[in-house]
Amino acid sequence: MKKIRLFVNNNERSLEVAKNIQEKLEKKNFQIVDEDYEIAIAIGGDGSFLRMVKEANFNDKCIYVGINAGTLGFAQEINLDEINEFVKVLERDEYKIEEIGIAEIEIITPDSCSKQLALNELVVRDLDLNTTNLKIEVENNLLENYVGDGILISTSFGSTAYNLSFGGSIVYNTFHTLQITPIAPLNNKTYRNLLNSVIIPSNKEIIITPENRTKDLLITIDGDNNEYKKVEKISVKVEERTIKVFRKKDYNFIDKINNKFLK
Repeated sequence: MKKIRLFVNNNERSLEVAKNIQEKLEKKNFQIVDEDYEIAIAIGGDGSFLRMVKEANFNDKCIYVGINAGTLGFAQEINLDEINEFVKVLERDEYKIEEIGIAEIEIITPDSCSKQLALNELVVRDLDLNTTNLKIEVENNLLENYVGDGILISTSFGSTAYNLSFGGSIVYNTFHTLQITPIAPLNNKTYRNLLNSVIIPSNKEIIITPENRTKDLLITIDGDNNEYKKVEKISVKVEERTIKVFRKKDYNFIDKINNKFLK
């Protein structure tokens, strides 16, 4: 693995880190390239990791790794004080790989069928941010007729991101699941909604159908907002498609949760 592409946030700190790591990598005979790369390195915060994977078109042949030049950096495996050791680890191939599941999304309107991928999450809201009415099914079995501000569907990788802000569960990265998390659901004499998230295994398809006045939707996929008119159906699933993520030999998911969220 000698061909590396750097994906760098356009700020002074990230650019400085990129220059530093490029010099160190080239001294070890790694090639910094724009195409046909075997390792992709994001330098910045968690957003830079998402942008890297999307720009790489979810390439399942290369290995993705993040260097944290941002704030929390949950998706970023390498801290700034670990760069020298990271270069040595790459040179010696002394790391491990995790397979991360990807959400496959299909949005159907009378005029189009949009197919997209998500590393973290999908958020569905009424376009005008009115009350959202959605029929939610899992494998054609009715889960609920949802009424509230919106619905978030996260991957396991995305369970520690926006999903966590709405009280969703943290899921091990290597479990290829989807999680349905309500956003401010109504719960009174008229409307009864699930108040907690529901975790769905891989090979199960989630179907979302707009109901009543909800037809035009604001759909957010990994932070990118798009408007869709007269939506007939949204399907979401996690199946065989994965990406490869770099992990240090001593990587431990529980330790990372404790370090990032509690210490």
